[in-house]
Amino acid sequence: MGISLRQFEEMKDRVGGKKRGALPVFAPSPAQTGALIVILGIDPSLRGTGFGLIQTANPHPRTLAHGTISCPQSWERSRCLARISETIRAEVRKYRPTVCVVEGIFYAQNLQTAMIMGEARGAALAAVAESGIEIFEIAPRKVKQAVAGYGAAQKSAVAKMVQRLLNLPEPPAPDAADALALALTHAREQSRYNLASPKRI
Repeated sequence: MGISLRQFEEMKDRVGGKKRGALPVFAPSPAQTGALIVILGIDPSLRGTGFGLIQTANPHPRTLAHGTISCPQSWERSRCLARISETIRAEVRKYRPTVCVVEGIFYAQNLQTAMIMGEARGAALAAVAESGIEIFEIAPRKVKQAVAGYGAAQKSAVAKMVQRLLNLPEPPAPDAADALALALTHAREQSRYNLASPKRI
């Protein structure tokens, strides 16, 4: 069972004898207490991994960065995986996200496609996990439902809603839009009390 860096520090405080007040049964999230948090969303793909970073703020979240890690078809898979890890690692160092959310695994009809997708996902997650950041996953249909109001929405519809919700001058590229949608969905879930905790990985 893994623990986050924050949980490790809390354990050290308790062992060291520092007094802590009792936590409420439903402890408020940073978003509920008004603390600003930075959320990194990742939509993994070998040739086009999307990423997006937002900061919670009122009345709307603020976009810090977004983009697509593009890898040419001529590149070997190993080179693409290295590029994904390097780019995500650089974004984490630059913006120091509080939490990361990644698209949940879906069952592809093509086994080879699923394996390649898993490799890209692993490369991105390993780069994030190095910093001890908490990582959660959200199912693709849940993200589309939360952002576009329809679980089978097209990428273009998701991009337009992300543009509107984040007050962007134009719709983001499809993969980056999906990553921002992940971050937005997580921010919304953390802004209210949930009996069902998001899936942590």
